Amino acid sequence: MTTLASLTWFLSQATEDPVYYVSWVVTVLVSVVLHELGHGFAALSQGDDTPRTSGHMTLSPLVHMGPLSLVLLFVIGLAWGQMPVNPARFRSRHGDAIVSFAGPAVNLVLAFLGLTVLGLWLRFAVPAGHGIPPNAFTFLWVFGTANLVLCLLNLIPVPPLDGSRVLASFSPPYRKLTTDPNNQGLFFVAFLGIFLGAQYLFRAADEIASAWITVLAG
Repeated sequence: MTTLASLTWFLSQATEDPVYYVSWVVTVLVSVVLHELGHGFAALSQGDDTPRTSGHMTLSPLVHMGPLSLVLLFVIGLAWGQMPVNPARFRSRHGDAIVSFAGPAVNLVLAFLGLTVLGLWLRFAVPAGHGIPPNAFTFLWVFGTANLVLCLLNLIPVPPLDGSRVLASFSPPYRKLTTDPNNQGLFFVAFLGIFLGAQYLFRAADEIASAWITVLAG
């Protein structure tokens, strides 16, 4: 399936598979907001109060994502967020790495929670004859796998993803590479390649999720 076909497919789910559509939209809304708040709380712990003074320590998706991101989420299923921070105020040497890693770490925790609930539900509910309502199964699966994708995606060391700032914090040569204006075109191409190859991240997330659920479900 091409990227364009995938985007068209997502909008069609609003009528063809509304449970999946709603599950994805709700998952992304919650996950992006908590991801950004993860950055915010980490920045505050590092001595930077920019997240608070800018009004971003809130649960409002509009504040974190903005109108365009929200519209694209409902139309094509893609969205992003932003948490303003000032690395110059971080108190520790690797404060930038800590703050940058906090967002993907939140997504990893959310993925673990969602998939663990699903796996344990399968283990204990099904033998008792109760089963799992299809809508609940869909939501928990989407919630878990989507957060795995967000975690894996953001840890890739390519600007503007969080992984680039984590790596740059420990590697001065890489930091110099990312801040050189002459390399911006290269990183843009690399980021575009990641976007076009996103299907592999989803496959990896599906395999990890399936393996974890199998372990829990027994």
